[in-house]
Amino acid sequence: MRLKSIVQKLHERAPKLGKAASLTTATGVITFNSILAGPPVWIMGAAKAFTGAAIADKAVIDVTNYWINSNNAVIDNILPRKDWRISLPDDVHTDGQYLLISNHQSWVDTSIMQYISEKRLPLTRFFTKFELIYIPVIGQAFYFLDFPMMRRHSKEAIAKNPALKGKDIEEAKRACALLKDKPFTLLNYLEGTRFTPSKRDKQNSPYKHLLKPRAGGLSLALSALGSEIDGILDMTIVYPDGIP
Repeated sequence: MRLKSIVQKLHERAPKLGKAASLTTATGVITFNSILAGPPVWIMGAAKAFTGAAIADKAVIDVTNYWINSNNAVIDNILPRKDWRISLPDDVHTDGQYLLISNHQSWVDTSIMQYISEKRLPLTRFFTKFELIYIPVIGQAFYFLDFPMMRRHSKEAIAKNPALKGKDIEEAKRACALLKDKPFTLLNYLEGTRFTPSKRDKQNSPYKHLLKPRAGGLSLALSALGSEIDGILDMTIVYPDGIP
């Protein structure tokens, strides 16, 4: 609470300095947390990959939850002016299996979802490109946490090798199936990309604040997990003071 009070006073007396201090502190703490959490995720993730042990899978999730909770504590203490207005159904719980659809406006959207999901929803996962697996720590964490990782084959590649046609869909369904026996929140941005007025106008979207929806990811998830899902959550993120 003392840190929060100090940061609050700094933001009030020197807004630019306060903003810079908050950004620097958040970046430093999140980076440190990522370095600290990386080795345990690697070790437990490798054990899970080779043995399939449930205890290793749980350990990977526990370390990830620690990482998320620590980052959320930073948000609580160094961003003094927050006005969270969160509304969730009463029957939603951390042991459920949910599909979550949302609008997409900013690079911080996913961090916000992780924040509001703490102690309210199961660990949030989302569709990622398979190529991200080559990014140190982050890419392997996605793999060990059973994020659905999709390979995208270009038209040229399919033309050269017709056997690749439909492979991305098969792999996505197989990846989704890995979540069947565990709690999850599977996030899907129906717009497929972040909203901007120029993208909206280029698409000739009929919506003022949304791009045209793409149902591919949601359709895959429903096809692979339909019988397992406890519910579909429809989420709207609003930034009253402008998109960060």
